[in-house]
Amino acid sequence: MCRVLSISRSGYYQWLSREASSRSIAYASDTKAIVSIYDTSKKRYGSYKIHAELRSRGINTSRNRVARIMKKQGIKSIINKKYRVQTTDSNHTNKISENLLNRNFYPQASSHSWVSDITYVHTEQGWLYLTTIIDLFDRKVIGWSLSDNMTADDTVIRAWSMAITNRDVKPGLIFHSDQGVQYTATKFRNILKEESIKQSMSRKGNCWDNAPSESFFHTLKIECVHHMKFKTMAVQAISVENVASPAPSFFEQTGAPTLVSLTMQCQEIELWWRHDYSQGGGGR
Repeated sequence: MCRVLSISRSGYYQWLSREASSRSIAYASDTKAIVSIYDTSKKRYGSYKIHAELRSRGINTSRNRVARIMKKQGIKSIINKKYRVQTTDSNHTNKISENLLNRNFYPQASSHSWVSDITYVHTEQGWLYLTTIIDLFDRKVIGWSLSDNMTADDTVIRAWSMAITNRDVKPGLIFHSDQGVQYTATKFRNILKEESIKQSMSRKGNCWDNAPSESFFHTLKIECVHHMKFKTMAVQAISVENVASPAPSFFEQTGAPTLVSLTMQCQEIELWWRHDYSQGGGGR
């Protein structure tokens, strides 16, 4: 081999016994940490979030170095963007409530301000609609529903039933949403009126008035929906009260994601979102 490579035997054995340089040791250590964080995030994190996580662990390295190592390892974030379905039907003559929340997203107590919104999940059998209710005090999803239609009964009213089971309703509670027909429905308005709830609505076409709900759905979509292909519309109700418990695997035995596994994954995604929000997170 030495003859083929045109090197001396002594030079070869010297190289063989030479200790690794501090630079190569640091590179190997950074690579191991980056791959570990990437795997822990289930391939969701890109260079920005991995760099932030490294810094939080006291590992000083540049974002560009992280990107170079990820490229060399052949890893990248699985997050991508998809077509957006219109879920807010504000083309109606129902009464619109005043914006009482007025972007006050940091209440000092629980059950002071709840926000709600509806988003979509695509399957090969059609669209499904996810409704959530979040308490702004701790950013916890206290109620949700998953349905194959957008009626008030199967969306916001079902989510509301779960929310009031998981958390007490206090006098003066503000319930904020967009101007969708589900939230302006007489049946739902009467439910809020019976509980002396103050209904609040965003200005038309202004998503920033309900930024926390938009933020949660954004995280949910990019972290566990957009890179999956759901085959069935099967829905199984489960409790999300104990969000600290480990979420079941996103894949079943066949490896094919279903809506059953999506509802389970909501527990884990909520934890990711709440932690990211508290850290002022954003980007990949």
